[in-house]
Parts: sequence; C-alpha cells; structure tokens
Amino acid sequence: METIAVIDFETTGIGPNAGARATEIAAVLVRNGAIVGSYQSLMNSGVRVPHFIEQLTGISNRMLSTAPPAEAVMREVMAFTQGCPLVAHNASFDRGFWLAEAQRAECAADVTHAFACTVLLSRRLYPDAPNCRLGTLAAHHGLPDAGRAHRALADAMTTAHLLLRLQGDVASRFEPELAGQQVSHALLAAMQRSSKAALKRCVQDFVSRSSVLFA
Repeated sequence: METIAVIDFETTGIGPNAGARATEIAAVLVRNGAIVGSYQSLMNSGVRVPHFIEQLTGISNRMLSTAPPAEAVMREVMAFTQGCPLVAHNASFDRGFWLAEAQRAECAADVTHAFACTVLLSRRLYPDAPNCRLGTLAAHHGLPDAGRAHRALADAMTTAHLLLRLQGDVASRFEPELAGQQVSHALLAAMQRSSKAALKRCVQDFVSRSSVLFA
C-alpha cells in the first residue's frame, strides 16, 4: 500500500533563489485513506526572520536561536519520508525549498520527481470553490481544524486532509474508469497536468497504461 508524504515549509521569503531559507518543516504521512504519522521541526538556518514574516507565522528569531541546524532537520525529515512520493499545497514553492535545503544538507533529492499539488488538483476538481487558498478549501470542504495557519504542521495536516478528500472524490467521480484501481500519487500527478474537460480521458489513459505495464 502506497504511503504519501505531505510536506509544508515555513520560510523567510518567497524562494531560495531570492536568498530565502526554511524556518520550519512538517511532513504528514498518508496511507490507505488515513493519516498514519507526522514530523515537525523548526530549522535554524542562520538567517534572520523579517518582521512581517514573524507576524505572519509567529516564528521568531528567538525561537530559531535554539532550533536544530537546518541541515540536521533535513536529514531527519528525508529519512522520515524515504521512499514516499510527495504532495504539497502550491507545490512549486515547497519543492524549491525541498531541493535547496536538501542540497545544503548534502542529502540526495530526486530533482526529476514530480510533486502532486493540491492547488492544481483543486482547480480542476473543485471549480465551485471561491479560490484555492488552503484555508478557503478547508472551509469549503469542512475539513478538520488543524490549528494556526502558516505553521508547518497545521498546514501540512490540513493539506493531508485535503489530499484524502481529493482521493475520495476522484475515486467516487471516476469509479467506472478506475476499474478497481486505487487513486495513486502517480494518477494525481497526471490529473494535475490535465485540463478540467479532459479529466475522464486522463484517468482512462492512465488506467490503460497501468494495465499494460503490469500485465
């Protein structure tokens, strides 16, 4: 049974290419329709947190002064998620920090691995949602309250609940096309690249390819 790791970073800015660093990471493991584990840690990367980021996240420079080194945290979280395909909300953001911080920690990260993105999937599956912000989608679907937004574990937990909702809705909506197959990470990654109008065809093609591959 596939285990998926849902990750979330809090950071000092918009991207590692602009000099931003991670301040916190969380990973939540999802398997067989349930949350089965979690990891969370602050990360001391040796950079200062801007005041507006501290106000947004509640993560202060004082808190980070006693946090473990970012490199050690990345080695821990990559061991925790080893072998798991990854999911994030607005995955391009988290993937950038995942690769950058892994490189700094001298950990092997697969740069070709595609994250599944709950923003992209929600855009295709929930056109009636007001927008695809995580808090909006949580309210729209009545997801469990995971705690303060813009903290890594709370956001990762909410994203994990959204992932479970997505998997359930895909299984229900495309039950004939799935022909008993599970809603895997690979299927979600394919669907996020599809247009809304072509989702049924995307599922059919994915199942057909999978049947040939494992025949």
